[in-house]
Amino acid sequence: EDDTQQVIVGEEDEERRLSYWEMAKYGYGELVNAIIRPPRAEYENEQLGPEYFEWHGRCFVRNDIELINNRGQRLACSHWCPVIEEGRNMSSTPRPCLIYMHGNASARIEAISQLTLCLSLGMTLFAFDFSGSGQSDGDYVSLGFWEREDLATVIAHLRALGTVSTIALWGRSMGAVTALLHSSHDPSIACIISDSAFADLTQLAEELVQKAKQSGLTVPGFVVSIAIRMIRSSVLKTAHFKLEDVAPIKDIDCAFVPALFVAGSDDDFVMPHHSKQIHDKYAGDKNLVIVDGDHNSPRPRFLYDSAAIFLQNYANISPALFLPGADAFNCGLPPWIHTGSYGLNLADLGLNVNDMPDLQNAENLGTTADRSQRVQDTLHNVFSANGVRRPTTESHNSNSDNSCSFPEPPTVRPPPPPAPQRQREDDTNPISDAIRVRPSQSTSERLL
Repeated sequence: EDDTQQVIVGEEDEERRLSYWEMAKYGYGELVNAIIRPPRAEYENEQLGPEYFEWHGRCFVRNDIELINNRGQRLACSHWCPVIEEGRNMSSTPRPCLIYMHGNASARIEAISQLTLCLSLGMTLFAFDFSGSGQSDGDYVSLGFWEREDLATVIAHLRALGTVSTIALWGRSMGAVTALLHSSHDPSIACIISDSAFADLTQLAEELVQKAKQSGLTVPGFVVSIAIRMIRSSVLKTAHFKLEDVAPIKDIDCAFVPALFVAGSDDDFVMPHHSKQIHDKYAGDKNLVIVDGDHNSPRPRFLYDSAAIFLQNYANISPALFLPGADAFNCGLPPWIHTGSYGLNLADLGLNVNDMPDLQNAENLGTTADRSQRVQDTLHNVFSANGVRRPTTESHNSNSDNSCSFPEPPTVRPPPPPAPQRQREDDTNPISDAIRVRPSQSTSERLL
């Protein structure tokens, strides 16, 4: 009877060993891609709006340029400025510039939401696709590590123009992390607005696993630890950065650039306590604003009003540059869409995003609720005890020619499965060897 029980236990251990391998095989690449190769936004330049437009009696132009970062990669950029008019050279006096940095799975088209704010204050707006995102070169993203070098390339370009006075930064999610990583070593930045930055990538990964456990996932802690180590190794080998180096909270106690921190009250991906942690440790002038919405929600009017006051105070904007009669919010619409109404939203105006091609892109950019759920589903697929796979769907408007599309990311393959081993009589933990070499690892590191 004892021998029979040992045989049964051995068979169960072998089944569990194979189950872990199958879960790893299905989910490993998906989770690694969640960090370094999320869906890539594809769009046409026409979706950035008209090249020339008029707003409140003043003409503006969008200059599309390409810059080369220090790794030899091309960065697709746009700079919105007043038009130089004959006899009234509006660019003769250097103007403050806001650099907007998009989030993960997004692109510079995200900056359109900040355009009316900048132009109403007399600022110019510069936006670009990070390397590995949008129309820029590069195969992978790094959630802020390499992106900060892209930002340094942009800042050097603006400094060399001679038409830019102060430089302010506004980043969302990955872009916010990039702003924090850079500004902690560049006191020349006038101010930063950080929306939904995570404090530490490893902390974010652990919280995602904990959230999965709270929703029913059961997995031994040592399995998660092994998984994180394996993902760390894959990311370092493929994208050449260490996960532990993407932690803006490490250096912000030495950062003195004035900062406005923003978080969504319902953000269940990068939860608001990340912004609070950063705010509490930050050394410079600071303020924290919690807004309604989640990680990817449009921000409300009062945030734009707060941002306008913040930029006026710290970016050294002369009142002579203000655009008379311009509303910094413009109902959440770009300046080439005239509303004449103050503080209303699309529904109040009888409009719908589906009727406005310039705005449809925002529905598919960034860490949407669908993408956040996809990460959680993948965690279950890799680590669930019964090996049952959840469907990992990602919805976006694929029927519209104006929507951003997302090609399939490259496949990251796990190492080959371990060879079966016979159970030894002195083996007190027969599944330990199998787990030790299994690539089931991919879990906690997700993007941002």
